[in-house]
Amino acid sequence: MTETALVWFRRDLRVHDNEALAEAAAADHLLPVYCFDPREYGTREYGGDDSFRFEKTGSHRARFRRESVSALRDSLSDLGSALVVRHERPETALPALAAAVDADAVYAQTLPAPEEVTAENRVTAALRDAGVAVHRFWTHTLYHLDDLPTPYTSISDTYTSFRKSVESESTVRDPFAVPEMPPPPAAFDGVDAGAIPSLSDLDGGLSDPGHDERAVHAFPGGEPAGLERVESYLWEGDHLRGYKQTRNGMLGADFSSKLSPWLNEGCLSPRRVEREVRRYEDERVRNDSTYWLLFELVWRDFFQFQVAKHGPQFFRREGIRERDDIDWRTDDRRLRLWKRGETGIPFVDANVRELRETGYVSNRGRQNVASFLVNDLEIDWRVGAAFFETHLVDYDPCSNYGNWAYVAGVGNDSRDRAFDVLEQAEHYDGDAAYVKHWLPELSSLPAEYAHRPWRLSADEQAEYGVRLGLDYPKPTIRPDWRTDR
Repeated sequence: MTETALVWFRRDLRVHDNEALAEAAAADHLLPVYCFDPREYGTREYGGDDSFRFEKTGSHRARFRRESVSALRDSLSDLGSALVVRHERPETALPALAAAVDADAVYAQTLPAPEEVTAENRVTAALRDAGVAVHRFWTHTLYHLDDLPTPYTSISDTYTSFRKSVESESTVRDPFAVPEMPPPPAAFDGVDAGAIPSLSDLDGGLSDPGHDERAVHAFPGGEPAGLERVESYLWEGDHLRGYKQTRNGMLGADFSSKLSPWLNEGCLSPRRVEREVRRYEDERVRNDSTYWLLFELVWRDFFQFQVAKHGPQFFRREGIRERDDIDWRTDDRRLRLWKRGETGIPFVDANVRELRETGYVSNRGRQNVASFLVNDLEIDWRVGAAFFETHLVDYDPCSNYGNWAYVAGVGNDSRDRAFDVLEQAEHYDGDAAYVKHWLPELSSLPAEYAHRPWRLSADEQAEYGVRLGLDYPKPTIRPDWRTDR
């Protein structure tokens, strides 16, 4: 029987369905801990061949994370416990806290991305050197790692094959209940609980991103907010019944579930979401839309297990397909314009500006923005993926880099993933409402010109008050590229 334990929260900022917390709560005394690791903030090297520097965590996700940690502290307090917060490397903070309260063991979530594995291994080594046992738990996916039809090292690299195998041969485990929490250690009275660092205190000195009124959702951080989103989307709004038909919408809070920020920071358990969908199917309707939300959760699982299988190769320029036949360009000017949302291609620019201003962009938008960078500008896909890592409020290393590699042709699936962004714009934003929402300088234009402003004659530019090169950029590449004429 463990007398005194620590539970190290990582990307599992919840008390529901948290196996690490549930197991740790069997101890006589328990001290929950969260570390704001300085390595996750500020400007860092990507690493590897042809490396580059980028900002690890931008203000939108940092804001969401701070709110999530604060909500977790409140939840633990309501359960008679407490959360200790440290702004230092976990391999330094956790052994010190374990020594301060004479802990026997540390319980923690295990994650597959290389940086996460490295941090975990450093913590494990430091604790074991101090004679403290470490217990790790897989808690971030719908299907458990141990329940896959084959070992994760031999799973299919094609999503459809993977999905069919888990749907037919695996079972989703029951979620863990919120545990009864043991009291903190007696020595806790001498431990500083620690303040949650402000955005400006984090490495790189972030500023408050504020809230853009044009955003599809405010995305408040924390477990209660995540559970409320499940309640409002499924039950109060009854939106799940039409999810498959609406999920590619560009404007509005409810065309898709918007659960990804809470899932990726661990405020929501995917198994909790699955149980709610199953209950919805029993009590409301079961159709292709209810299935499709589960389908998307399995996509999320797929990338987690792919990273567990392939490790660092997943994040290299040549990808898991080890392609050395693509001549990625280095074009600093075009890259800067793409990052600012000033390429002169409205559908691309609108999505980039939404991402920068709100931390969120639809899946349809992500695919088009990524495809334009890698397939049309032919710029190194990792630079785009790292830009998303900085800005996304719902960033997950496996899903983000997995989807970028997929679009770039170096990851899973060998099909051509190049998007015709003009055709996509007209199909998913036919009236140009989305483009005009994020590019108000084009709001006076008819839809045809809002998507192709380079077609405006000099007289039409004067008529509509849109001067190319002044009010809105000229296109960075030839207007007749791909299908446009």
